[in-house]
Amino acid sequence: MKKAGLIICLLLLIGCKSKTVNRDTEDLKIKPVSTAEINANQQKKAYDLGKRVLETCNTSKFKPFNETEVTQSVMENTTEERLTKTCQRFRQYYGSFIDLKLDGVYRTKQEVIYRYHALYTKKVANKELRVFVNEDNLVSAIKSMDWDEKFDSKLEGQ
Repeated sequence: MKKAGLIICLLLLIGCKSKTVNRDTEDLKIKPVSTAEINANQQKKAYDLGKRVLETCNTSKFKPFNETEVTQSVMENTTEERLTKTCQRFRQYYGSFIDLKLDGVYRTKQEVIYRYHALYTKKVANKELRVFVNEDNLVSAIKSMDWDEKFDSKLEGQ
Protein backbone atom coordinates (compact mmCIF):
# COMPACT_ATOMS: atom_id res chain seq x y z
CA MET A 1 0.00 0.00 0.00
CA LYS A 2 2.82 2.41 0.87
CA LYS A 3 4.58 1.56 -2.37
CA ALA A 4 1.43 2.28 -4.38
CA GLY A 5 1.08 5.69 -2.69
CA LEU A 6 4.73 6.46 -3.36
CA ILE A 7 4.42 5.49 -7.02
CA ILE A 8 1.28 7.64 -7.43
CA CYS A 9 3.08 10.63 -5.83
CA LEU A 10 6.06 10.17 -8.16
CA LEU A 11 3.78 9.95 -11.19
CA LEU A 12 1.99 13.13 -10.12
CA LEU A 13 5.31 14.91 -9.64
CA ILE A 14 6.53 13.85 -13.06
CA GLY A 15 3.21 14.80 -14.65
CA CYS A 16 3.18 18.29 -13.11
CA LYS A 17 5.74 20.10 -15.22
CA SER A 18 5.91 23.85 -14.93
CA LYS A 19 4.47 25.61 -17.92
CA THR A 20 6.53 28.04 -19.91
CA VAL A 21 4.79 31.39 -20.09
CA ASN A 22 5.37 33.29 -23.28
CA ARG A 23 5.16 36.97 -22.33
CA ASP A 24 5.44 39.82 -24.75
CA THR A 25 8.10 42.00 -23.15
CA GLU A 26 7.08 44.92 -25.35
CA ASP A 27 4.26 45.54 -22.86
CA LEU A 28 6.83 46.16 -20.14
CA LYS A 29 9.30 48.36 -22.03
CA ILE A 30 9.44 52.06 -21.38
CA LYS A 31 10.79 54.23 -24.18
CA PRO A 32 11.53 57.95 -24.19
CA VAL A 33 9.29 59.94 -26.53
CA SER A 34 10.88 62.48 -28.87
CA THR A 35 9.63 66.06 -28.89
CA ALA A 36 8.10 65.57 -32.34
CA GLU A 37 6.00 62.63 -31.10
CA ILE A 38 4.46 64.44 -28.13
CA ASN A 39 0.76 65.17 -28.44
CA ALA A 40 0.49 68.84 -27.38
CA ASN A 41 -3.15 68.54 -26.23
CA GLN A 42 -2.38 65.46 -24.17
CA GLN A 43 0.68 67.15 -22.67
CA LYS A 44 -1.40 70.19 -21.71
CA LYS A 45 -4.03 67.95 -20.14
CA ALA A 46 -1.40 66.07 -18.09
CA TYR A 47 0.14 69.36 -16.94
CA ASP A 48 -3.21 70.96 -16.07
CA LEU A 49 -4.48 67.98 -14.07
CA GLY A 50 -1.17 67.48 -12.26
CA LYS A 51 -1.02 71.17 -11.42
CA ARG A 52 -4.66 71.13 -10.27
CA VAL A 53 -3.85 68.40 -7.75
CA LEU A 54 -0.76 70.14 -6.35
CA GLU A 55 -2.35 73.61 -6.28
CA THR A 56 -4.94 72.15 -3.94
CA CYS A 57 -2.22 72.33 -1.30
CA ASN A 58 -2.02 76.10 -1.74
CA THR A 59 -5.72 76.89 -2.01
CA SER A 60 -7.35 74.06 0.01
CA LYS A 61 -9.93 73.88 -2.78
CA PHE A 62 -10.08 70.95 -5.16
CA LYS A 63 -12.18 70.88 -8.31
CA PRO A 64 -13.12 67.18 -8.63
CA PHE A 65 -12.16 65.34 -11.78
CA ASN A 66 -14.77 64.10 -14.23
CA GLU A 67 -15.04 61.07 -16.51
CA THR A 68 -13.72 62.97 -19.55
CA GLU A 69 -10.45 63.73 -17.73
CA VAL A 70 -9.52 60.69 -15.66
CA THR A 71 -10.33 57.02 -15.22
CA GLN A 72 -12.87 55.90 -12.63
CA SER A 73 -10.15 54.64 -10.28
CA VAL A 74 -8.38 58.02 -10.30
CA MET A 75 -11.69 59.76 -9.58
CA GLU A 76 -12.33 57.44 -6.63
CA ASN A 77 -8.79 57.75 -5.23
CA THR A 78 -8.38 61.51 -5.62
CA THR A 79 -10.69 62.76 -2.91
CA GLU A 80 -10.53 66.06 -1.08
CA GLU A 81 -9.93 64.21 2.20
CA ARG A 82 -6.93 62.30 0.85
CA LEU A 83 -5.50 65.41 -0.80
CA THR A 84 -5.90 67.42 2.41
CA LYS A 85 -3.97 64.83 4.37
CA THR A 86 -1.16 64.73 1.79
CA CYS A 87 -1.13 68.51 1.41
CA GLN A 88 -0.65 69.10 5.12
CA ARG A 89 2.51 67.02 5.04
CA PHE A 90 3.75 68.56 1.77
CA ARG A 91 3.25 72.17 2.93
CA GLN A 92 5.03 71.44 6.20
CA TYR A 93 8.09 69.89 4.53
CA TYR A 94 8.25 71.61 1.13
CA GLY A 95 6.42 74.91 1.47
CA SER A 96 3.99 76.22 -1.14
CA PHE A 97 3.70 74.62 -4.54
CA ILE A 98 5.03 76.86 -7.36
CA ASP A 99 4.84 74.99 -10.66
CA LEU A 100 5.63 71.83 -12.64
CA LYS A 101 8.61 71.58 -14.97
CA LEU A 102 8.39 68.87 -17.64
CA ASP A 103 11.46 66.64 -17.48
CA GLY A 104 10.56 63.89 -19.92
CA VAL A 105 7.87 61.94 -21.70
CA TYR A 106 7.95 58.15 -21.85
CA ARG A 107 5.79 55.56 -23.55
CA THR A 108 4.78 52.02 -22.69
CA LYS A 109 2.59 49.93 -24.94
CA GLN A 110 -0.55 51.19 -23.18
CA GLU A 111 0.34 54.54 -21.61
CA VAL A 112 2.26 57.77 -21.96
CA ILE A 113 4.06 58.93 -18.82
CA TYR A 114 4.68 62.64 -18.26
CA ARG A 115 7.46 63.19 -15.73
CA TYR A 116 7.45 66.55 -13.98
CA HIS A 117 9.81 68.10 -11.46
CA ALA A 118 7.52 69.69 -8.84
CA LEU A 119 8.83 73.05 -7.70
CA TYR A 120 8.17 74.29 -4.16
CA THR A 121 9.20 77.36 -2.14
CA LYS A 122 11.54 75.47 0.19
CA LYS A 123 14.87 74.52 -1.38
CA VAL A 124 14.86 71.12 0.36
CA ALA A 125 11.85 70.12 -1.72
CA ASN A 126 12.86 67.68 -4.41
CA LYS A 127 9.68 66.01 -5.62
CA GLU A 128 8.53 64.41 -8.83
CA LEU A 129 5.03 64.05 -10.22
CA ARG A 130 4.24 61.41 -12.84
CA VAL A 131 1.03 61.65 -14.80
CA PHE A 132 0.02 58.51 -16.70
CA VAL A 133 -2.29 58.92 -19.72
CA ASN A 134 -3.90 55.81 -21.22
CA GLU A 135 -4.94 54.95 -24.79
CA ASP A 136 -8.33 56.61 -24.24
CA ASN A 137 -6.57 59.92 -23.45
CA LEU A 138 -7.66 59.66 -19.81
CA VAL A 139 -5.31 60.15 -16.87
CA SER A 140 -4.99 56.66 -15.41
CA ALA A 141 -2.64 57.51 -12.53
CA ILE A 142 -1.01 60.46 -10.79
CA LYS A 143 1.96 59.57 -8.67
CA SER A 144 4.20 61.72 -6.46
CA MET A 145 7.64 60.54 -5.38
CA ASP A 146 11.07 61.79 -4.41
CA TRP A 147 13.02 63.26 -7.30
CA ASP A 148 15.86 61.30 -8.83
CA GLU A 149 17.91 62.78 -11.69
CA LYS A 150 17.84 59.41 -13.43
CA PHE A 151 14.42 58.23 -14.58
CA ASP A 152 13.58 55.03 -12.74
CA SER A 153 11.52 52.92 -15.07
CA LYS A 154 10.17 50.76 -12.25
CA LEU A 155 6.51 51.56 -12.12
CA GLU A 156 5.67 50.41 -8.62
CA GLY A 157 2.08 50.70 -7.64
CA GLN A 158 0.79 50.91 -11.13
